[in-house]
Amino acid sequence: MVLNLLNLKMATYIENMRKHFQQNKRIREHGAHDSKVHSVAWSCDGRRLASGSFDKTVSVFQLDNDRDRMVKDCTLRGHSDSVDQLCWHPKNPDQLVTASGDKTIRIWDARTNRSVATVNTKGENINICWSPDGSTIAVGNKDDLITFIDVRSHRSKAEEQFKFEVNEISWNNNGDLFFLTSGQGSINILSYPDLKLQHTLNAHPANCICIEFDPKGKYFATGSADALVSIWDVAELACVRTLSRLEWPVRTLSFSHDGKMLASASEDLIIDIAEVESGEKVTEITCEAPTFTVAWHPRRHLLAYACDDRDTYDRNRDAGTVKVFGFPSDNS
Repeated sequence: MVLNLLNLKMATYIENMRKHFQQNKRIREHGAHDSKVHSVAWSCDGRRLASGSFDKTVSVFQLDNDRDRMVKDCTLRGHSDSVDQLCWHPKNPDQLVTASGDKTIRIWDARTNRSVATVNTKGENINICWSPDGSTIAVGNKDDLITFIDVRSHRSKAEEQFKFEVNEISWNNNGDLFFLTSGQGSINILSYPDLKLQHTLNAHPANCICIEFDPKGKYFATGSADALVSIWDVAELACVRTLSRLEWPVRTLSFSHDGKMLASASEDLIIDIAEVESGEKVTEITCEAPTFTVAWHPRRHLLAYACDDRDTYDRNRDAGTVKVFGFPSDNS
């Protein structure tokens, strides 16, 4: 009886969301950069969207909720190499951090549009994340060194060198465990802050590329070079289902704000949006090029993403566009 009620709830949710996206399927495109966009992320209040690019800059957009429009706010300059990943402070909607190949990370204030701190690191940085309490930034470089930086002092407080390929890093929602995906297909789970190995989950037979925790703390998902998305129960550390609709290595994942949908993308010319509990497809977004990055809005069913698009008039040039799916279809 309980199972039937759950199945009915899931079916109703999927049906409601399909109807929602039939009425809200407009995609807004914004010229953001002179080169390909590597990373997009929303501020914690959903008022700003930032994008980082190969062109060494960060673009910040303001979302006008009343008119369902995005307006470019500013361009942040200072890095001397590609901005490979960025993320906003988990609680402060005005602060974001960027990781660059120039061997620095930068903390920015979106109110003044300036860098408030530059921290030198030991290598070319490729991934970055905040601790849930906002006190620490973890940054990973191409040499598989993870550095933990104190946000107040801007100094390194710990380093961990790994002997295998580290792809993406993340704290769990409680901040007491630190997860990383590896080139061996495993998920390594360390205690935090003492960084002792607690578990190694053999998640995929191929390179495990990306990891994402749902906002509710019930699941996390991983994407792999085997083209599979795995959804894991946080408490049990058990894989509860896999999604196999993509055919190319899964590069990027994002959970919706209610934790009920998961967007995944790859070199396939679609972004898959699945209902988490069943794995069933809710909808898909058609793309013209491989997708590098996806990010659900923290309060609305809006999905920001960026693809390897080419300029309409010059096929040798990157378009550098940022796109947002989910605006009302009848709103011009």
